[in-house]
Amino acid sequence: MSAAHAAYPTVQLAAEGASEHRPLIITLFACFVVATLFITVWAGRQTKDAADFYAGGRQFTGFQNGLAVSGDYMSAASFLGIAGAIALFGYDGFLYSIGFLVAWLVALLLVAEPLRNSGRYTMGDVLAYRMRQRPVRTAAGASTIVVSIFYLLAQMAGAGVLVSLLLGITSDGGKIAIVALVGLLMIVYVTIGGMKGTTWVQMVKAVLLIAGTVLITFLILLKFHFNLSDLLGSAAENSGKGKAFLEPGLKYGATSTSKLDFISLGIALVLGTAGLPHILIRFYTVPTAKAARKSVNWAIGIIGAFYLMTIVLGFGAAAILKPGDIIASNKAGNTAAPLAALEIGGGSGSTGGAILLAVISAVAFATILAVVAGLTLASSSSFAHDIYANVIRKGRATEKEEVRAAKWATVAIGIVSIGLGALARDLNVAGLVALAFAVAASANLPTILYSLFWKRFTTQGALWSIYGGLASSVLLVLFSPVVSSKPTSMFPGADFAWFPLENPGLISIPLGFLLGWLGSLLSKEEPDKGKYAELEVKSLTGVGAH
Repeated sequence: MSAAHAAYPTVQLAAEGASEHRPLIITLFACFVVATLFITVWAGRQTKDAADFYAGGRQFTGFQNGLAVSGDYMSAASFLGIAGAIALFGYDGFLYSIGFLVAWLVALLLVAEPLRNSGRYTMGDVLAYRMRQRPVRTAAGASTIVVSIFYLLAQMAGAGVLVSLLLGITSDGGKIAIVALVGLLMIVYVTIGGMKGTTWVQMVKAVLLIAGTVLITFLILLKFHFNLSDLLGSAAENSGKGKAFLEPGLKYGATSTSKLDFISLGIALVLGTAGLPHILIRFYTVPTAKAARKSVNWAIGIIGAFYLMTIVLGFGAAAILKPGDIIASNKAGNTAAPLAALEIGGGSGSTGGAILLAVISAVAFATILAVVAGLTLASSSSFAHDIYANVIRKGRATEKEEVRAAKWATVAIGIVSIGLGALARDLNVAGLVALAFAVAASANLPTILYSLFWKRFTTQGALWSIYGGLASSVLLVLFSPVVSSKPTSMFPGADFAWFPLENPGLISIPLGFLLGWLGSLLSKEEPDKGKYAELEVKSLTGVGAH
């Protein structure tokens, strides 16, 4: 450890800075947790029925929901991951910002308004409207739970890494305890507060994240006298890569395989957002389709501003930190933003540096908690509403029984996430996030679009699309470099990666669309054209919407 610290003094200084001001960091963490628990209890007292638990009573305005959607979407991967990717790979890292932002145009143009008009609480409502209820709802529930758990796993492991670093916890037992604490908090948020509590937590988190990012962005720009040319020039020089740092190719242009990998990742990011269950259920929390559209417009504005600032964060980190320091702290660069905050505030030993490090770290922790709550609510809602109420109980469950099932599902999903998060605390979790996007784009998006816009779509097509997209994306990732054959793989000592790409989207997404089309054409079932006509009117006009 001492040799590493000698080689990379910034990492040692960050650790010492965190150690010296640990009471401040713990206090900020505790303040956020107490405040959000208070909000959750307050919201829980107003949660009276299933509509309140699943959709917040559909009482949120377009702006409020837009803020909450932003809080749900801007995960730790966005905040920490993109800044780190830019700090290490320059232009190629910046492409993540573009992919995440462009994805919202797909959600706005194709999904937001029709989905809000057609469904009630979950994605399964839309798919089952003109299909056979039980098989389609089972498939939709399974896909939602798989996507959510992979996304949850990445967030839980991220929380363990972040908090362990700041609190100086090195033992396996301590790291597992942190993962368990995050899991316990998410169970409390969802079981007590439901959608109302989760939405308010996400709104608070979005405000904190934007405020923290604005502050660090302002200080970085101030250091370079608000001259972007100087900032980029310093980043290129300090990176050791010169002009190549500001040009394409450092990460994705080296080989034909890496170029294909970038296309695959880009497709998954752009199309996956419109199929992410925890994003889709947010459209049901507003009273009208117009408000759903407004909420997406607000989200695009807020998220767009945030991703523009991550560019400054990333290049700023590259300009003021040595690449070796960033990599020594975290190979993926996930600690670039906290290290930059420490440095820009005055460095280790300075009160300003310690305060900024604590603030950014607390904001990152808040980000993880809010996203985790949204993911848990999406998966427990899908289990209770789609699988328990409509498949197991065949529509005979009361609202009270349905909500009770959702709460028990939350506990079960929380326990599973804690167990998997504890196992994955030292693994590379980037592949898990990519898998969540790829599954959402491969299984969920084709069935949603076909259901809304293709009258010949059948139950068999929906099942082929969901299960085919789900199986192909999971299988390809299992046999990719994400899991084995590389030093950064989950199992670096093993080698069974016969699929060369790290993201399966290039194969599994077209396959999901193809299977939906082929399954419908080969189906012996005649599509219900009357139901499709009803759904078309309902989705486009809002007539008869909940």
